[in-house]
Amino acid sequence: MNPDHTPLLICLAGPTASGKSAASMALARRWPIEIIVMDSATIYRGMDIGTAKPTAEEQARVPHHLLDIRDPAQAYSAAEFARDAAALARDIRARGRIPLLCGGTMLYYKALREGLNDLPEADPEIRRHLDAQALERGWPALHAELARVDPVTAARLAPHDSQRLQRALEIWHSSGRPMSDWLAQPPMPVLPGWRFETISLEPSDRAVLHARIARRYQAMIAAGLPDEVRSLHARADLHPGLPSIRCVGYRQLWDHLDGRISLDQAIEQAIAATRQLAKRQITWLRSLPQRIPVDCLSDRAAAEITRHCARMLGD
Repeated sequence: MNPDHTPLLICLAGPTASGKSAASMALARRWPIEIIVMDSATIYRGMDIGTAKPTAEEQARVPHHLLDIRDPAQAYSAAEFARDAAALARDIRARGRIPLLCGGTMLYYKALREGLNDLPEADPEIRRHLDAQALERGWPALHAELARVDPVTAARLAPHDSQRLQRALEIWHSSGRPMSDWLAQPPMPVLPGWRFETISLEPSDRAVLHARIARRYQAMIAAGLPDEVRSLHARADLHPGLPSIRCVGYRQLWDHLDGRISLDQAIEQAIAATRQLAKRQITWLRSLPQRIPVDCLSDRAAAEITRHCARMLGD
């Protein structure tokens, strides 16, 4: 396997509902792989149905890493993912096994593949202060504040992009330097010397993927997703400003539980938002250099992915 001995990280990426999990399980039947999950939603404990988290049986068959590593009240950044995934990839390879990155959070992949800027660490106290300010004044007011101290960053952020606005203001308050200055420095690689190979699951017919997304979300509803969100909603420490509650499929049901929309409207909006997410994921995937596209709707998708992996591994 991998006869040139260059450390290899295979990434199986694709939009939501493209069959990534099934493909990764097919690969595990042939090779001793361990899966590094690249998903900003499955990191949260207690969020299982709406994130399509691997089942207990799947996790028992193949080691899955970076599942259930955060409480929904906590945040997790792309930088944290890149460091965690890099450490896992090295550890898995040291055990003589094959690391497989699998998921659809492309910002995570960008951080891992391209490296990280040397940004200040998160400051919980500053974040709490900013959250309080946002609650009192609204995020557009904080966006205006950012425009005064860091116009370059403010220009690329929407006034309601709470997560990124918070991070940019946090960096300003903690360091006295705008985020744009920090980002002007070249990123540092987190896996220097590694070879990245990307297999991209992409639909040949967007309408078929859209129908699959609708069926899957309806199945989640039938499997108890409203009760899962209701349990989160009952917690006093959770609110719609958190990354966990902003996850597609959760925030719409949260709005329903807040009395803003009906359950039918929540389901309709969640399906529409998931389709928009898939569109953004496909756009990002198609911008990746040297990706290997595979039609996720083909009956031969798993066989084709296996063939590409065999070539990469020299097997």
